[in-house]
Amino acid sequence: MAELENNKAKSSYGSMFFNRSFTMHATSAESNPPKVHLLLNNPSLNRAASISKIYNSIDSVKGKVKKLCSLFESAKPSLSSSNLTSPKEPSPKVVLRPTKSIGYSSSFSSGFNNPLIRLPGTEDRIVVYLTSLRGIRRTYEDCYAVRMIFKGFRVWVDERDVSMDAAYKKDLQSVLKEKNVSLPQVFIKGKYVGGADVIKSMFEVGELAKILDGFPRRQPGLFCEGCGDVRFVPCGNCSGSRKVFDEDEGLLKRCLECNENGLIRCPDCCS
Repeated sequence: MAELENNKAKSSYGSMFFNRSFTMHATSAESNPPKVHLLLNNPSLNRAASISKIYNSIDSVKGKVKKLCSLFESAKPSLSSSNLTSPKEPSPKVVLRPTKSIGYSSSFSSGFNNPLIRLPGTEDRIVVYLTSLRGIRRTYEDCYAVRMIFKGFRVWVDERDVSMDAAYKKDLQSVLKEKNVSLPQVFIKGKYVGGADVIKSMFEVGELAKILDGFPRRQPGLFCEGCGDVRFVPCGNCSGSRKVFDEDEGLLKRCLECNENGLIRCPDCCS
């Protein structure tokens, strides 16, 4: 009997022990929720939720882009329909007119064959009245362009610089019978041709090359050793001072052999 009582006491004590541990584990499990549920319930750590948000934002952007595209596509047909002509209206025809070439029959012939405008004593050469001063840029550029055109043909040109000798300006005014004369002015074989615009036009259409066929060609790189193609040298009588001493009167007089700048024409290339 005593042993049965002891066994009952032990069994009751064990059952109480197991029940207590069970209640402890149960209460602890009920009080502390599992970490998996916390991770899933946390929106900042939920990867699926964040990915869905990204896709939702992309879908919203795509929707806005589609709306803008639809607006532009709807505006295109209206513009194209307003700009395009109807098929019933005939398209305007473009008529091409032949352009005038500057040759012997146009402005060049009127100046080249004009017997009233001639430069005597220059029937065997090309004479160009120009200026080497750069006071007026447009005038200097026109003079330089004409010089380069004739230099390209390698023909000798009698360049008469009005800034080096005022007598050339007076001669040009008397020939053209005008007081205000623009530069440059070109004479070929004693006949008046025109200014820079005429020479450039003749050069572009090839008429100038035909006229210069009869003139002798210079060797490339050849220049006058006396003046360096400047066409002027200092006066040998007064050494460019424009004054000479008269021994009979004992006075200084004006040199009559040079111009106002104490220069004379180069005897080597302008004789």
